[in-house]
Amino acid sequence: MSAITRDEVAHLARLSRLALTDDELDHYATQLGAIIESVAKVAEVAAEDVPPSSHALPLTNVFRADEVRASLTPEQALSGAPAVEDDRFRVPRILGEEA
Repeated sequence: MSAITRDEVAHLARLSRLALTDDELDHYATQLGAIIESVAKVAEVAAEDVPPSSHALPLTNVFRADEVRASLTPEQALSGAPAVEDDRFRVPRILGEEA
C-alpha cells in the first residue's frame, strides 16, 4: 500500500495550483510514496541512545591563533604603489562620481 494516495496528491496539486494529468497524479503518488517510506525507514533506525550530530567526525579548528606581530608601516606598504593619496592607494575613478 502506498504511503500517499492519488487523491492526496491531487489535493496537494490543487493547493499548489498545479494542473496535473491523471498519469502525472499516478506517477507522483508512486514517487512521493517511495520518499515517505524511505523517510520512515530512517526514522526507525534512529535510536534514543544515539546523540544527534551534524558531522560524522569531530571538527578541529585549523586556524592559527590571532597574535599581534610586526607588520609593514604605511610607507612600506605604499612604497611600490603607482599612485598614493592620503596614505592610501590611489586608483582611477570608475563610476564617474564627483570627489
